[in-house]
Amino acid sequence: MPTSSQQVADAVARPASAPDRSAGPAACPWCGASTVDAVPTGTRRVRCTSCGVQLTWPWPDAAELDHAYADWYRPEGGRFSGPGDAILRITRGSTAWTVDRIAPDGVVIDVGAGDGHLLDALHRRGRDAIGLERDADTTARPDLRDDALDELERPDGGAAAVVLWHVIEHLPEPRIAIREAVRLLKPGGVLVLACPNADSRQARSFGDRWLAWDQPRHLVHFTPAALEEGLRAEGFAVRTRGHLRAGQSVFCALHGLVGRVPGAGDLYDAIRQPDARQAPLSGARRAWTAAVAAAVLPVAALAAAGEALEGRGASIYLEAVRTDTPTSEPHGR
Repeated sequence: MPTSSQQVADAVARPASAPDRSAGPAACPWCGASTVDAVPTGTRRVRCTSCGVQLTWPWPDAAELDHAYADWYRPEGGRFSGPGDAILRITRGSTAWTVDRIAPDGVVIDVGAGDGHLLDALHRRGRDAIGLERDADTTARPDLRDDALDELERPDGGAAAVVLWHVIEHLPEPRIAIREAVRLLKPGGVLVLACPNADSRQARSFGDRWLAWDQPRHLVHFTPAALEEGLRAEGFAVRTRGHLRAGQSVFCALHGLVGRVPGAGDLYDAIRQPDARQAPLSGARRAWTAAVAAAVLPVAALAAAGEALEGRGASIYLEAVRTDTPTSEPHGR
């Protein structure tokens, strides 16, 4: 029997020993299939043989996640040096134009709203919008809720849109989140979703060093096929799909290329504020990392554009409309 490219890639990345089957959920959190036959694909990942998503394995416990999301990850003074936070604010808010254009009248729900940049942009366009964010300061921002998605009451008449912008990969039960989106949306309401693409050229090329694995914060690593199949099963009709609009593609390519240059540091740490870095970085090494990044940026941009045109971009972008015809059977909460 011929060997598929998927089998070759898995064999190359496969650790020497099989994973501990007790180190993660017994069922795939996306399709519900048993993980007993999950295939190791990297130092800390396995692939569900039923739907093809990859899972972080071992699955992080509460203590590891608390550290991963501690104050250093998003300090009050900002995460990025120079214009980084301003650029993030602009790019995050730019999604408001699309949401306002494609969604019917009604409230927009932004899941994982962060500092509220998308909410601000939606408000400027005259949209009623609320955001969900863990440990949100609801006094300073009454449009934020410190609630889980399943704790949110359905707006009168249903929501116009639910935005899951680089959020679904963080959720321990992503399929439940999609069902909650169905519950919250009015018929004809839209789901706008972006996440990393585990089937991208970058994921294959950089292996465990690919920035968008972002473990342990990212728990479930999606392919476009698995994501779309799950959305359709829950009653969504996918209307728009793409790669470049989901962001991060160029930077992830740049990060991977810089990491291959001797003496260069971690680019993501290099652009972050000192108290937002995972490890200390000397001024000289940070300067060398920045110089290398500037030199290879054109290559990273061309590579990101090329893989997106091929349909193997680093990010997945989907717009889906809620219908009333879910086809899946619930596999439990």
